[in-house]
Amino acid sequence: MHASSPLPRKLVVAGLIVDERGQVLISQRRADQALGGLWEFPGGKIEPGEAPADALARELVEELGAAVDVGQVWDVLHHAYPTFELLMIVYRCRLRAGQTARAVEVADLRWVPAANLPADDILPADRPLVERLVAEGPPAWAPSKTAGR
Repeated sequence: MHASSPLPRKLVVAGLIVDERGQVLISQRRADQALGGLWEFPGGKIEPGEAPADALARELVEELGAAVDVGQVWDVLHHAYPTFELLMIVYRCRLRAGQTARAVEVADLRWVPAANLPADDILPADRPLVERLVAEGPPAWAPSKTAGR
């Protein structure tokens, strides 16, 4: 670690949404956003006082127009961008019955088999998730241990 002031840290949540065929939902960042045009696992920032799983459920409704069941934490990642550090909690999610994801606050959506995730077009912070999915395949659904609390 160097002596200069540390980079600001952003805490975010992301959803690993897998359908019944094992395909993974990724969303494309809008052109007016930083790193616009790149693909990512959908999610966003945690508001002050908000539980991470609640933040993810809210963000996915805002971005995808669909309610999800938020399951267990699948991964926690750290990535240092040039101007900030990102700490990302990734939850296994599934769309609730009757829900269909659509591009609301994102440029586009794509369902992709895990083995075909486009590593080159994925945000740098999300690339370790792609590598893990390609190596292991999508995880089985497991409800959150804190659901209903």
